[in-house]
Amino acid sequence: MLCVLHVRVISPADRTADVLGIASRSPAVVNVISLPGAAYAPAGDFVEFDVAREAANGILDELRDLGLKESGAVTVEQLDLSLSTAAERAEEAAPGDGDDAVVWEELAARTASDARLTWAFLVFLVLATQIAAIGALLDQPILIVGAMVLGPEFGPVAAMSLGLLRKDWPLVGSAARTVIVGFTVAILITTACAAVGRGLGWVSPGMLDHRPLTDFIVHPDKWSFIVAVLAGIAGLLSLTAGKSSALVGVFISVTTVPAAGNIAVAAVLAHGDEVAASFVQLGVNLGGMLIAGVLTLFVQRALWHRYAPSSATVRAAREGMS
Repeated sequence: MLCVLHVRVISPADRTADVLGIASRSPAVVNVISLPGAAYAPAGDFVEFDVAREAANGILDELRDLGLKESGAVTVEQLDLSLSTAAERAEEAAPGDGDDAVVWEELAARTASDARLTWAFLVFLVLATQIAAIGALLDQPILIVGAMVLGPEFGPVAAMSLGLLRKDWPLVGSAARTVIVGFTVAILITTACAAVGRGLGWVSPGMLDHRPLTDFIVHPDKWSFIVAVLAGIAGLLSLTAGKSSALVGVFISVTTVPAAGNIAVAAVLAHGDEVAASFVQLGVNLGGMLIAGVLTLFVQRALWHRYAPSSATVRAAREGMS
């Protein structure tokens, strides 16, 4: 399947020639359409074209330099299907492979959305933490796995990784706030529910004394960190390559949400050693994913800049296939 992006541009009339020039100069751009005066709000000309994903960063950088964010609009979407020989040739001429290309503006937009503290994020994290707490009490690994899948915490961790790489401190701060506030709220609510359960006689201290199937939550070690690092690498690669299905595997590899759930029930049941161990587990997993995320993005950026051919080389390759 072709990795092609569709770009729609609303441009002031005095910038349209520049937009068309950017599109016409790139051998990775095809299917260019220009409709003068077609845009109503904001007013301007309408230009659209398809670009191979591998070449999208350069095109978007040039469009941004025209100031279209302020005076017009640039919209990008992934095409699920493109039956076009011209598009096939454009992708062949573009450097690298579409699955390996990181479209930085796309990643920035996605992670910025994940960095925000929303009610939906809080609800999912609270529900996941409570399921994990029940799994810890009942020593049920299936509940722990379900809580891992439900937890939404990887989004803001990815946002922090990108923010640290680009030195975007507002993004880092927003994502960190989402993680800290989210886990604090989830732990407090789960603690309150566990206290109610203990008052009703549903929860007793002995429930945490022997649980061989889920005691890994309170035994953080080097393997916890290694798994978190590997999961962080896989998670960032799944985001940058558009392979969202791989994120499920990331979610069930890290022990962040189970650690938060165990903190809540262990505090209510006066298992102070488990509270401390669970905090360490939570920190080890978050730290491992964050470090891996930054390094993964750094390597991707460095390799792409180093090995991507120049525009002149790409253009020569395109002319050779014509």
